[in-house]
Amino acid sequence: MQHLKVLNKYFFKYRGRLILGILFVVISNLLAVLPPQVIRYLLDFVGGNIGRPGGERRIIPPQNDFLRFTFAWMNDASLVRLMAYGGAVLLAMALLRGLFMFFMRQTIIVMSRFIEYDLKNSIYRHYQQLDLNFFKLHNTGDLMSRISEDVSRVRMYVGPALMYTVNLVVLIVMSVSAMLRVNVTLTIYTLAPLPLLAVSIYYVNRLIHRKSERIQAQLSAITTQAQESYSGIRVIKSYVQEASAGVHFGAASEDYRKSSLNLAKTEAIYFPTMQLMIGLSTLLTVMIGGIQAIRGNITVGSIAEFVVYVNLLMWPVASIGSVAAMIQRAAASQKRINEFLHTEPAIRSPRNGRSAPVRGHVRFRDVSFTYPHTGIQALKHFDLEVLPGQKIAVIGKTGSGKSTVAQLLMRMYDPDEGELRIDDIPLKTFSLESLRSQISYVPQDVFLFSDTIANNIRFGSENAGLQAVRQAARQAAVEKDIDGFPEGFDTLVGERGVTLSGGQKQRVSIARALIRNPNLLVFDDCLSAVDAKTEKTIITQLYTYLKDRTAVIITHRIFALFEFDQIIVLDNGTIIERGTHEELLAKNGYYAGLYAQQQRVSGDNDGAPA
Repeated sequence: MQHLKVLNKYFFKYRGRLILGILFVVISNLLAVLPPQVIRYLLDFVGGNIGRPGGERRIIPPQNDFLRFTFAWMNDASLVRLMAYGGAVLLAMALLRGLFMFFMRQTIIVMSRFIEYDLKNSIYRHYQQLDLNFFKLHNTGDLMSRISEDVSRVRMYVGPALMYTVNLVVLIVMSVSAMLRVNVTLTIYTLAPLPLLAVSIYYVNRLIHRKSERIQAQLSAITTQAQESYSGIRVIKSYVQEASAGVHFGAASEDYRKSSLNLAKTEAIYFPTMQLMIGLSTLLTVMIGGIQAIRGNITVGSIAEFVVYVNLLMWPVASIGSVAAMIQRAAASQKRINEFLHTEPAIRSPRNGRSAPVRGHVRFRDVSFTYPHTGIQALKHFDLEVLPGQKIAVIGKTGSGKSTVAQLLMRMYDPDEGELRIDDIPLKTFSLESLRSQISYVPQDVFLFSDTIANNIRFGSENAGLQAVRQAARQAAVEKDIDGFPEGFDTLVGERGVTLSGGQKQRVSIARALIRNPNLLVFDDCLSAVDAKTEKTIITQLYTYLKDRTAVIITHRIFALFEFDQIIVLDNGTIIERGTHEELLAKNGYYAGLYAQQQRVSGDNDGAPA
């Protein structure tokens, strides 16, 4: 329960609905407790007057103010009229109870939906604030499970569990009080089986819960196995493993079948146990009540009243087990949610952070950085200055630290040593929103949303019109490809852009960056999936677009047609060469060797300097 305390702020926020809901619970239960008293009065009145001479009437005095107010004026009526009137009263109370139960659910259950909505939004906002390292340490499935399955279990606590608990407490207090006023001995015998019922149902529920969790895990494994088989059907057929895959799937299905049958056997005990306890309480009520009636301690109507109370109490008492299970599951789920909600982001926007316009003067001063989740040192005493309007290339083999330069510039991480400045302002003093909104970044791992191509490009500038989208696509050399689709810019790209080729996805991602019209752009190996001809077209378009803008282009290939102001060669996090294209070729070092190898692979001179 300690973990559920965090939800108290939501109860306070929706205290109006909560208080109304509790009030409706009290009223609906009051309308449930009164009908048995009406039934007792009617049976006693009829039983006391049936068979008596027509002129004689035995007046049964009402036992409480409610009955006195309701029936006192009907004492002189005929038995038929009295029974009809009594039936109308019972019907009216049943309708009113149904109405207030509706109000009860419309307040408490709807409140739980509001809390679920707030909690999901709170988790989502917190996810957005967490740093990049957090998402490298936690898989997407776990993040989704906590915001969906765990929140749903918490909702069951703030909604149904709360409603059932309040309903149970109020109903027991009202019913037992009414029963004790009639006969203490009969009340004790009638209620004796109820604690036993509650305990047995609680343990059966726990057993069902454990088995259900195991079955859900098995079902998840079967689903995953089937999904992998369908996704990898080409590999399965190529290696003639259809029979083997069928055997593995059959074994998993057999385990699932056995577990499901085991659960069904356990559940088969549930309802018979409840019916047994209900029957036992009813039997005790009739037997002990009959003895009490013979002795003249109670009336026949009181026995009927107690039978109604027994049936009224059975289902709420039986719900104790399920409510306890709901609370246990909610506590476990809220604990998992709290683990993430209490995780503080390593990268924070400073209070009163700067919102100055970015002109594009970038300065790395003796920067060193080690990735916290791997312990790999990506940069060592890195120095680089990029003046406004300059074009810089960062070249190196895989793992040399190229992408780390982009990550630090976007402040996805902070350096361990040294300082990074933009326009001679420390990067850490910028507002994260202001900084990142003024830098266009094309990541190495291209991600497209399951939306239209136009909206994916417009993601960089939501208010951009179609003309601006076309212009960005043209500059990224992807406009003709898009126009070739039947739906043009309204083509849905599918999940992660699955309907597009690798090169098309990269160019759409470039268009997304260009449409923002920034002064500083960072391209992280964003042309690896395009052919040489398309690459040449994109470079030509980019060179014109970047004329007065600062650009940091990270790549493992050499773009000789692009006139860079400076080329940085990285190896193992250290700058080993620095200069222009011609200067680096003259040094005849790593860069010259890489260029010669690239020329041999291409087999032509398209990449030769002009």
